[in-house]
This record gives sequence, structure tokens and C-alpha cells, in this order.
Amino acid sequence: MADQATFAEDTEQFMGSLYSAALRMTRNPSDAEDLVQETYLKAYRSYDSFRAGTNLKAWLYRILTNTFINAYRARRRHPEETELEEVEDFYLFHRLGGLEAAAAGRSAEDEVLESMTDEEVKQAIESLPEAFRMAVLLADVEGFSYKEIAGIMDVPIGTVMSRLHRGRRALQKALHEYGMARGLVAAES
Repeated sequence: MADQATFAEDTEQFMGSLYSAALRMTRNPSDAEDLVQETYLKAYRSYDSFRAGTNLKAWLYRILTNTFINAYRARRRHPEETELEEVEDFYLFHRLGGLEAAAAGRSAEDEVLESMTDEEVKQAIESLPEAFRMAVLLADVEGFSYKEIAGIMDVPIGTVMSRLHRGRRALQKALHEYGMARGLVAAES
């Protein structure tokens, strides 16, 4: 059991990453702030039930995800807004196009991905159905394991694996279609 007296000290380090995740979920800075605030309030109230020695970050993300699913999905104020520009550690984008590969070993895929802008990658991620988008973001942006994602999303590991596979495949298809439309990759014959 954890002590509520140490709650702020123990959880402060996760506030930035929780806000980033909340921003990706809500797509609105104001809603993201509300979601993080509500998450911290719920976490504080139930902190005495947290088992010390387990993954505090995953526990907080589960509260964040459940709060989002229960309260925010049904009443998003501005569903058409996307504010991913403010996300600093957009790992998936940097992994897809931001890494500087050695010129000698570059593949055609590397060349295509490097020519895509932030906006195309963000739009491709945003176009994913919510369950797939959340699984991809938790795995590829936040770096959670399948087991941790299963706990956060409250689904079996097999479901996480399926959602990740389908989400990544849909993301790959969207980015490939973008590349074909821009003449970056040859049309398949």
C-alpha cells in the first residue's frame, strides 16, 4: 500500500507524459488538462490501494485511459480539432522519418518516410479507429509492453496484439497511399 502523503512526490514525474497522452486522446489542450486533473484526483483518492513496487506509470495510465473512455469519449467538445503539434516526444514520427540514417544503407522505404511531413504522419495516426489509435500510441509512442497496454486498456493481451497489428497495418496503408499519391512510391502492378 502506498501512502497518500507521498503521492505528489511519487507521481509528479509522470505529469508531462500523462498530459501528452491525454492530449493525443482528447485532441484538445483544455480537455487534456481536465483529463489529467481528473486522473490525478482519482489516483490521489485511491492511492492507498496502489501496491508499492508495481508499475506506477502503468497504474496512472490505466486511470487516465478509463477516465477518458468513461467521461470524454461521449462528450468531446471539439472532435474535429487536432493539436498534436504541441506533443514534444512524438516517438513514432521521429522513428518513421526523423532519424538520420546512414546514407549507404538507406532503403527506398527510408527515402519515402523521410520525405513525409509531420502533418501527414499525424493525419495518418488520427485516421485510425480509436481502439487501434490508442493501442499504437501506447505501444509506439509511450513504449508500454503488451501486458501493460492490456492492463491500461482493460483488454486481453491477444486483443492488444490484434489491435496493434491492425492499427500498424492501417497506418502503413495510409502512409503508403500518401506516398503513391505524391509519386514517392511506384503504383503496384
